[in-house]
Amino acid sequence: MREVWGRVKRLLAADDPETGRLTRALLTLVLAWSLVVASPGRAAALVWSALGVAMACWLAFVLLDGRYPTKPPLDDRSPTPDRTPPDETRSSHRIAARIRASFAEHVPVAPTALLAAGSAGAATVTGSESAAPTVFLFAMLLLYAAHMAPSMTAICLVTATDLGLMAGSLVWFDRPRTSIMVQGMVMVCTVLFALHRRQYRRTLQDRARAMALDERARIARELHDVLAHSLGALGVQLDVAEALLTEREDVEGAVARIRRSRGLAREGLVEARAAVAALREDVPPLPDALGLLVTEHRRDHSVRAELRTKGTRRPITPAAEVCLLRTAREALTNAAKHAPGWPVTLGLSYGEHSVCLTVRNPLPTQEYTGEQPAHHTGYGLTGMRERVALAGGTLGAGPVGEMWEVRAEVPE
Repeated sequence: MREVWGRVKRLLAADDPETGRLTRALLTLVLAWSLVVASPGRAAALVWSALGVAMACWLAFVLLDGRYPTKPPLDDRSPTPDRTPPDETRSSHRIAARIRASFAEHVPVAPTALLAAGSAGAATVTGSESAAPTVFLFAMLLLYAAHMAPSMTAICLVTATDLGLMAGSLVWFDRPRTSIMVQGMVMVCTVLFALHRRQYRRTLQDRARAMALDERARIARELHDVLAHSLGALGVQLDVAEALLTEREDVEGAVARIRRSRGLAREGLVEARAAVAALREDVPPLPDALGLLVTEHRRDHSVRAELRTKGTRRPITPAAEVCLLRTAREALTNAAKHAPGWPVTLGLSYGEHSVCLTVRNPLPTQEYTGEQPAHHTGYGLTGMRERVALAGGTLGAGPVGEMWEVRAEVPE
């Protein structure tokens, strides 16, 4: 029983509270009850015919909406690995899928058009003595306007048509003009409310889609940083190992380099998994983490590298720490790639309300032209700029004299 109740709660939590299964089930009960208690007086045959058409359209919409796509699928969907059906049931699944696709191909209108047809049928008899046509009209029109499938033009046309049919029905059944005004205003307010909720849900969907795209971009930047650093250092270690074996025949030195390469590959794999999982590893305080990064860079690339700290050391936000640490790693990777063998200097400065990181390395004379080199305008620099912007800071990169400087400043 607990498992069944848990499944029910999961279904309710995942259901749309306005147009989902629970709403449709409740509306079905309301519409069925209105048919049971309906007692039309004048033109009973017309009223029952219209209500029958409206109920048929409603039931058809409930059965078809969300099950039969407007366009048939191009190929059969393969089952998930953990729920692969046995061989004897695969053919039945394919046959059922083809039947649904064939049915959907021959359906001339979308399922939401059934709501429009049902509301129009109910609107033609809203002037009768029974309240059932009014219940059908407002229920189906409300769900039609709140549904995400119809366009605004279609909703306006359906609303205008129902207003005209309702007014004509009220006049034909000799209803007072005040009832025409009141029901018309209620219908317009109902549609406006449904459109407001529809626009709100669409805004939420757009916001969730934008957040998903931002998260994908963030993970892409993290993967780029991890892979660029790990693979760059790994390539340097393997090149040195190859040179030690082929030129100097230094087996012990080559073995040490290969062991270091294995360690770099292991560390890169761990960090890549963390980035894919949208997690970040716990890092030490920023000066210690930068010092460790400089030590690794000095050891892996056999160059002079140092860290200079200025100002009073104090804790900063985790977002600022991760941003500056990733920026330093990317800048060191670029320095090792584009200026191999040249010294690198990192500067960490604590200001009153911000923290500034600078990475400087000399430009090789054969590459320096007084302008920004082309190899410093790639995705690495773009990723650094985006990361710093997300942390609320600014990033500048370019030549300063005969030095290449990357300067990132973020608020605490």
